[in-house]
Amino acid sequence: MTRTDRLYALVEELRAAAPRPLTVSTLARRLEVSERTVQRDLKAMTETGVPIYSASGRGGGWYIDSAMTLPPINFTSREALAVAAALAAAESSAPFSDGARGAMRKIAASLSGQVSIAAHDLAAQIVAMPSRIDPTVRAAVERAVTECEVLWLSYLDANEQASEREVEPIGLLTAQGRWYLLAWCRVRRASRGFRLDRIQAAALTGKGAPRRVLADILGSAAPGAVPPPVLDSLTTHA
Repeated sequence: MTRTDRLYALVEELRAAAPRPLTVSTLARRLEVSERTVQRDLKAMTETGVPIYSASGRGGGWYIDSAMTLPPINFTSREALAVAAALAAAESSAPFSDGARGAMRKIAASLSGQVSIAAHDLAAQIVAMPSRIDPTVRAAVERAVTECEVLWLSYLDANEQASEREVEPIGLLTAQGRWYLLAWCRVRRASRGFRLDRIQAAALTGKGAPRRVLADILGSAAPGAVPPPVLDSLTTHA
């Protein structure tokens, strides 16, 4: 978790508990960091004007001004279980999955009653096999896609033939539980799909890549692929 993500998570923990204060030890345990780190983050936020305050004495701790926060999201039981299952599947294997645990903490903090019980019961019934995707590879792919930067790859194809090449990232494809980098291959001079778990090594080159429209290359690189309907609310603009 980056420091920025941690600060957002810290505010969310305080928001979910408001107006009840939380101790530094409780916050450290939930964020999986040291108490010293939490104290430093709280001090930094108060100095920049975030409306969080400390209360001394029995039952004291840190709290956030509830008037300055948004109300919690009201998930139905099916929505909460769907998000919990999706985040469990994403963790450590999907691109941008580093944010999955923080997102789940925020969702868990917003649940109550039977919805919370159902989500906790489901969590106890889910296990996952370790990801075969190298986290350094995943991080390089994420940055290349978001910043349009040429990526160097060491790749092992389906016939276990190794190759090295520079590619211009276009987008990401998910199919049958696997993730692919869709990119323009400078060696083949064509669009290609690279399975993330077959990328042996990846490094950013520092060279800018042209921004291409993903839909324009799907026919050749991934025929039949369509945008996931679950992302409609993000891809459709009012």
